[in-house]
Amino acid sequence: MNLKRFFFQLTLLFLPIFSAFSQQFTVDQRVADLLSKMTLDEKIGQLNQYNDDHTATGPVTLDSDKGGQIRNGQVGSLLNCLGTERTRKWQEIAMQSRLKIPLLFGQDVIHGYKTTFPIPLAESCSWDLEAMKLAARVAAVEASASGIHWTFAPMVDVARDPRWGRVMEGSGEDTYLGSLIAKARVQGFQGNKLGDLDAVMACAKHFAAYGAAIGGRDYNAVDMSDRMLWEVYLEPFKAAEEAGVATFMNAFNDINGIPATGHKHLQRDILKGQWGFTGFVVSDWGSIGEMINHGTVKDGYEAALSAITAGSDMDMESRNYKNHLAQLVKDGKVPVALIDDAVSRILRKKFELGLFDDPFRFSDPEREKKALNNPDHVRIAREVAAKSIVLLKNEGNILPISKSVKTIAFIGPLVKPLKQNKGFWDVEVPGVDSTFIVSQWEGLKNKIRPETKLIYAKGCAIEGTDKSGFAEAVEAAKQADVVIMSIGERRDMSGEAKSKAHIVIPGVQEELVKEILATGKPVVVMINAGRPLVFPFISKNVPAILYTWWLGSEAGNAIADVLFGDVNPSAKLTMSFPVSVGQIPIYYSHFNTGRPAYDDNNHNYNSSYLDESIFPKYEFGFGLSYTTFTYSNLKLDKKVMKTGESVQVSLQVTNSGKVAGEEIVQLYLRDKVGSIARPVKELKDFAKVKLAAGETKTITFTITEEKLAFYNSNLEKKAESGEFDVMIGASSRDIRLNDGFVLQ
Repeated sequence: MNLKRFFFQLTLLFLPIFSAFSQQFTVDQRVADLLSKMTLDEKIGQLNQYNDDHTATGPVTLDSDKGGQIRNGQVGSLLNCLGTERTRKWQEIAMQSRLKIPLLFGQDVIHGYKTTFPIPLAESCSWDLEAMKLAARVAAVEASASGIHWTFAPMVDVARDPRWGRVMEGSGEDTYLGSLIAKARVQGFQGNKLGDLDAVMACAKHFAAYGAAIGGRDYNAVDMSDRMLWEVYLEPFKAAEEAGVATFMNAFNDINGIPATGHKHLQRDILKGQWGFTGFVVSDWGSIGEMINHGTVKDGYEAALSAITAGSDMDMESRNYKNHLAQLVKDGKVPVALIDDAVSRILRKKFELGLFDDPFRFSDPEREKKALNNPDHVRIAREVAAKSIVLLKNEGNILPISKSVKTIAFIGPLVKPLKQNKGFWDVEVPGVDSTFIVSQWEGLKNKIRPETKLIYAKGCAIEGTDKSGFAEAVEAAKQADVVIMSIGERRDMSGEAKSKAHIVIPGVQEELVKEILATGKPVVVMINAGRPLVFPFISKNVPAILYTWWLGSEAGNAIADVLFGDVNPSAKLTMSFPVSVGQIPIYYSHFNTGRPAYDDNNHNYNSSYLDESIFPKYEFGFGLSYTTFTYSNLKLDKKVMKTGESVQVSLQVTNSGKVAGEEIVQLYLRDKVGSIARPVKELKDFAKVKLAAGETKTITFTITEEKLAFYNSNLEKKAESGEFDVMIGASSRDIRLNDGFVLQ
């Protein structure tokens, strides 16, 4: 044992010399040289990813000798391995292998590492691309300093069904906005370049169309046309690829009967072929083996054959590559060239990260300590959280609350908890407890004057039927000048494997709201959730509503900033909120019909409901402010646009209220007549504009031919000549200005 340790330390001593020598060669030359020295078993080992022993994010497979397999070169990557101490331990074992190929450490860093940001769906409501890029940048700095090389983010699935719990990981229902956010998050995670010590590899997931799971049931099948796949669901992935994303993760679902993990057309023809993607593809947890359940392969042998043939490079936790690839090669079913291609893609990223030059360069405990305690990260998290809060209603201008208020009652099951604010897919950082999280109670206490009285009552639990706390809550409300209520979901009610048929506020929380409203006091309700919920009583009867999502570790301070007007809310929804579950899926960019329904008043043989509105309760792009904005003077620089030209669209926006604010001005287009039917409107640009009270600014948009293009019946993306409507609005339904032009 002492002799082994001596040679291990000797290897580390000579690493700088090896590193200097290696700089004479390109990454591709180094990959080819290493590949030529590898046995088949060592190659297959690089395609094998295991979960660490401590934390699991999927069905666990136990290994009696994980360390021995790593030492033998049979494992290329570990996930859920956190902290410099633990990553160094495993990397030291990898350095005892014959070829000393370093491990990759991957982790679901979805919305922050230690510093937790709002869930991605909430962040998307900020429409602030730089803020989202910065949030990913902070996450990368902290994760990379803790030994992480690779995050399984961003999730770029377009999602139009809030019953699907994983909507909380994405950017909502719109392809255009989702594509811009995908690019921003990739750039944030990967920084200036891979190999920098503050960068992690990003992973675009889930490839593809996972967000269209039938019935909103996680892992379910997807059935759609190729044109819909290309036009709606593939575009954000293409944007991520163009942004240089290092890796892709395939999806659990099948698409038209073919599991995404074994989908050759998606992975080989489109991703690696047509798009020219040079990174690697990792399966989702166990998805290679799950093709047996799909019924497209009979056993693990066939599953491995299907996945490697289709272009899945790394097997996350199914063991099918480890158990069957060598035999498949021996049987002549899998050419070694396929395995070499997959291994080369993985090795290339390890070289780009600098791991061959220094396997421990991301395992510096001093850098870890500094990164995890950076006060700038706390400040950024607070700012991003405040930008993500959506004001849904504010009758009587109850908000913002005056700082001279004498007594506030703060009621609800989510007022005092800490960890609930982090939401789903947070990271349990080793050695870090929850005390750094700012509760909503603490945030309010930090904000109010010393002489303001703050009364607390829980009222009820998040779930269950117990109303024994109602009386205390009512009594607290009666003593107050204003009542703030914090209700909603538990943090694990939205996320993976959290599909729900009834997306209502759980338990007796709405009944508690009814009791508090009956006191006659001004009431503000904050809804904490990971998805759009249905809350008809609250939306109709409560005068002031904030959708606070799950805002992360600075939730309390950010909420207080908005409640008291230090931050004027500017967020706008990126998913439509249904009136009832029966409307789902509901989204703004739907197609018209031969018998369109233009309102809810006429059911004479048109596309409507007899018993429900055709409109969402809160539409895509909706969100209020503490001020008001007027739109005027829409101008187009030309009425006829020729091929290769563009149209300049300008308008004026005025802050017509009494306080400064920020408006998200949205540009929608409609192709009035196409070779195939086009949506009633599509978001094609937007601008965030800050305005002082009474200030007016001119906003200019450029409509290019690319923004008019769509995938025709031959899957060719082209713009077609004809008339186009131009619509400028404060939301997809609140269109303030209209005009049009002709493309010739």
